[in-house]
Amino acid sequence: MKLSICVGSSCHLKGSHAVITRIQELIKEYKLNNDIELCASFCLGRCATGVSMTLDDELIDGANAETIDEIFKTIILPKLGK
Repeated sequence: MKLSICVGSSCHLKGSHAVITRIQELIKEYKLNNDIELCASFCLGRCATGVSMTLDDELIDGANAETIDEIFKTIILPKLGK
């Protein structure tokens, strides 16, 4: 599974670095290094909705330091069958 997180100007200002750092921690914590390919992406065209990311081809909006754990648990883990 490929998880791409936007690092374009708007998402960068909205905290994409914190989202990436937390995702890296969660991948390590859940031992998913072989299951998730984490990538950076430039603009996904959703600048007004917070840090954007794609999970394979699914667009996920509104990620930030406060929401990323919930997104990981309710969207990413179920896609992995976890």
